Amino acid sequence: MPSPDDQSGPIWISYDETVDSASRVGPLAGRRLAVKDNIDVAGFGTTAACPAFRYEPERSAIVVERLQGAGMQVVGKTNLDQFACGLVGTRSPYGPVPNPFDAAYVSGGSSSGSAVAVGRGLVDAALGTDTAGSGRIPAGFNNIVGMKPSRGLISTRGLIPACRHLDCVSIFAPTVADAVDVFAAAVGFDIEDPHSRALPLDLRPMPASFRFGIPDPAHLTFFDDALSAAAFDEALARLAAFGGAQGDFDFAPMAEVAQALYEGAWVAERYTAIRAFFDTHADAMEPTVRAIVANGQHYSAADLFEAIDAVARARKQAALLWDRFDLLVVPTAPTMYRIDELLADPIALNRNLGTYTNFVNLLDMAAIAIPSSMRPDGLPFGITLIGPAGSDLRLAEFAQRYHHASGLTVGATGRALPPPRPLARPPSSDATVRVVVVGAHLSGLPLNGQLLERGARLEARVTTAAHYRFYALPGTVPPKPGLIRVAEDGMPIEAEVWTLPIEHYGSFVALIPSPLGIGSIELSDGSRVQGFLCEATAVSGAEDISRHGGWRAYLAALH
Repeated sequence: MPSPDDQSGPIWISYDETVDSASRVGPLAGRRLAVKDNIDVAGFGTTAACPAFRYEPERSAIVVERLQGAGMQVVGKTNLDQFACGLVGTRSPYGPVPNPFDAAYVSGGSSSGSAVAVGRGLVDAALGTDTAGSGRIPAGFNNIVGMKPSRGLISTRGLIPACRHLDCVSIFAPTVADAVDVFAAAVGFDIEDPHSRALPLDLRPMPASFRFGIPDPAHLTFFDDALSAAAFDEALARLAAFGGAQGDFDFAPMAEVAQALYEGAWVAERYTAIRAFFDTHADAMEPTVRAIVANGQHYSAADLFEAIDAVARARKQAALLWDRFDLLVVPTAPTMYRIDELLADPIALNRNLGTYTNFVNLLDMAAIAIPSSMRPDGLPFGITLIGPAGSDLRLAEFAQRYHHASGLTVGATGRALPPPRPLARPPSSDATVRVVVVGAHLSGLPLNGQLLERGARLEARVTTAAHYRFYALPGTVPPKPGLIRVAEDGMPIEAEVWTLPIEHYGSFVALIPSPLGIGSIELSDGSRVQGFLCEATAVSGAEDISRHGGWRAYLAALH
C-alpha cells in the first residue's frame, strides 16, 4: 500500500489509509488507482488545487465508477496545476511536484501528482486529464505511459472542466498494456455527457512497413536543448529499424491553431468553466492561473466564432495527413525546465513545453506518450505517437512494441519492464447488451461478480420511471428484491445499467432463478432497457419496500 510519506514533494492532496484491494472483484481487482483532484470521487473532497473551491461530491465521476466497478480501488487524490491550467506542475498552493529523477526539475502538468504517483510505483495506474497536453507531458517527464484517448470515448461527467469541448480523461500507467487495461474498462458512451460519442475503434495492426511524419525542419525546435534533440534523433533511428519510412509535414498550421488555447478565444472557455467561482473568489486563486483565466473575459462571441472556424479549417488540413502517414511522431516535450526556471518565467516556458501537444485535441486526434530513452544527464525523454480519432488501440499496439524495445526500466522504480502482453479491448457497441439491475447484482453486492466475470461494465446509476413497486422476496439466498410494474401508485427505484458482452448474455440469464426474469424496464428518462422483473404472484405476502427507493437503502435500514 502507498503511503503519503514514502515520496518527496506534495503528490497527494488527500489519501485513504484504509485501502483493502483484496476485497475487490473484477478484471482489474487488486489494482490501486490515483485520481487527479479535478475528477470527483465520492468520499474525497474535490479542490482542483484550490482550497477555497473545495466541495464534497455526492457521487464519483462516471470514469471512476466504471473503474471501481472493474475492481480498482482509489487510494487518493493527486496534486495538479490549479484548475488544470498549466503544463508544469508548479501552479498549486500545495506546492510544486518535483521530478522523481531530479527534484530540481518539474514533473510536468497539469496532472503532475498522478504521473509521479505512477512513476514512483505508488499506484498501478492514475487518472489525469488532458486539454493541451496534461496527460502526455507528465508521462514524458516521469518515464511512464500517458494515454490520451480520442475525445468523447471516456465520459467527462464528474470532471471539473478546463475547456469542456476539448477535455479528455487521460490514463497514466507503467506500461502500455496497463494503460489499455484501464482504457478498456473506462470507455463507454454516456448519454448524459453532451460530448460523449460512440466512436469506432481502428483495430488494425500497424503495417510492417509504415509511414510516419515528423514536423518539418523549420518548426522542429528543442529550444537549444541539445540532449533532447539527440534523443529524438535516436528515436527516429529506432522507428526506421522498425520498418518506418520518415517524412516531414508542415507544422505551421498546427502551431498557429494551438496558440488559441492559451492566447486566443478558446481561453474564454476556461473562464466559463469556473465563472461563478472566479467572479467571487479570484483572489483565492494561484496568480498565474488567475491571470490566464481572467484573460478569457475579454473575448467576444465574434472572436470565438472566428476561432471555431479557424480550428475547423485546420482540422480539414490535418485530415489530409492520413493519406500520407500511418501516424505522426513528435517529442512529447521539446525540453525540460527546472522548477526555479518555471517560477521565474511561468507563461513563456509553459508555452514552450506545449509545442507538440497543444494542437492534438483541437484537431480531434488520439495520442499516446511513451518512454524512449534516458538522456546523459539522467532525465527521461519520451515521444508521442499521434493518429486520427479512433486510432487509440492501433497506436497502443505499436507503442507497446516500441516501449519494450527501449530497454528502459519502469518509471523511476528501477524495475525491469515486464514482458509485453496482448492488449485488452473494450466491448464494441454492436456486440453488447445493456442490462438493468436493482438488487443483489448492484456493484459491490453479493452477485455483482456474475457480471464482472463476464466482462460487464457499469454504464450508469439511474432510477426507473415511477411505475414500479419493490418487494423484499422471502427465503432468497442471497437476499433478493422483486420489481413489479404497476398501473398506479408506483415509485421510482434506484438501479444500475451494465453493458454486457453479447457472447456472455446467455450464460448470465441462465443464472437467474425463478421467480425473477428478464423484461423491459422503463427508466426515468423514458428509455427502456432489459432488466430484472419479478412474477407478480411471487410478491403476495412479501414486504413492500418501495418507500426506501432502492435495495441499498433497504439493506442500510436493516442495520
